[in-house]
Amino acid sequence: MEKINIATAQFENRNGDKAYNLSVIDHLAQKAARQGSKVIAFHECSITGYSFARHLSKEQMLDLAELIPEGESIRSLSETAREYDITVLAGLFEKDANDNLYKAYVCVDKNGLVARYRKLHPFINPYLTAGDQYCVFELYGWTCGILICYDNNIIENVRATVLLGADIIFMPHVTMCTPSTRPGAGFVDPELWKNRETDPTSLRLEFDGMKGRDWLMKWLPSRAYDNGIYVVFSNPIGMDDDQLKNGCSMILDPFGDIIAECRTLGDDIITATLTQEKLSLAGGYRYLAARRPDLYKDIIGQPNTPVQNVSWLNKDK
Repeated sequence: MEKINIATAQFENRNGDKAYNLSVIDHLAQKAARQGSKVIAFHECSITGYSFARHLSKEQMLDLAELIPEGESIRSLSETAREYDITVLAGLFEKDANDNLYKAYVCVDKNGLVARYRKLHPFINPYLTAGDQYCVFELYGWTCGILICYDNNIIENVRATVLLGADIIFMPHVTMCTPSTRPGAGFVDPELWKNRETDPTSLRLEFDGMKGRDWLMKWLPSRAYDNGIYVVFSNPIGMDDDQLKNGCSMILDPFGDIIAECRTLGDDIITATLTQEKLSLAGGYRYLAARRPDLYKDIIGQPNTPVQNVSWLNKDK
């Protein structure tokens, strides 16, 4: 397929309320399908909720998590995909037969599970296990990959996924509007969200400034541009537990340009048309061809012990 319409979504999820969150996913998927999208992507842990999990015990996490693909959420997503003829990507906590816990993101179509990815750098809950492999799969003639939130800040993960063939990388997040050592970072006052209808300007100034979108613009376009890929970025809007998130779900092309972005202060979707021609016209295509791995393969592959499940990782992600 030379062209494909893909949607990215933002919505205010509810903590642990999978039935409600799946109902919103169903509604927005229907809306995207009516607009001609073949695929819709939702944010990290869009099915389960995210930030509240930092308070949960292992037993509570196991109650919240699901087996994949046997779990009820995969069946629900399959029903949505089948009813509206649209492929759905969404996130949840996963458990396996040995009670290991993962941060998972799935791609589901009318026939069931297409792909499952486990976050490589999880940290919201100490009982999460890190994923140990990349994920590349086919959708409508396009090669796709998935990297969850902090995975995208480690630039080697993006390049590795591209070298495995990805034309599109889905980048589900729960990010922005948190404290950091970075100048200008910090929480956004939840009162601004409550007053968004009467005073949208004050909220937008916070959402679009260095606490939010301005920080995102420091690095997200470069992931698309340097690698010559499409990026489908999804992020929640509104309260995620006690933290306010600013949405800005967007799609970027291989030139690093934003071709569609959610700009409403509420649940929303946005659709973009992706064309394969851009993949070979963008600079990233030439940069990949010009690589000299003989010079740096041993440098990039130096031993390293990844840091997992530590509080400072919850700052900029």
